[in-house]
Amino acid sequence: MVISIQKAEYKGKYKIKFVFSDGIEKTIDFSNFLKQAKNPMTKKYLKEDLFKNFSIQYGDITWNDYEMCFPIWDLHEGNI
Repeated sequence: MVISIQKAEYKGKYKIKFVFSDGIEKTIDFSNFLKQAKNPMTKKYLKEDLFKNFSIQYGDITWNDYEMCFPIWDLHEGNI
């Protein structure tokens, strides 16, 4: 089964609620990932205005034309 993101809703403080194509819902907190990031291209998303400006493209979540993205299965499992 191919899993895709059907919906993603920003919940504040770097948390996003995902609804996947298999009906699973997960809220993931990205704050630790962003705080521990070494890459400045990732670290800049600590600016909340940039972080919450994501989009869903072809069932995947992306920031700034795939500047930052995550494997869908990892998100589905709650891992980042």
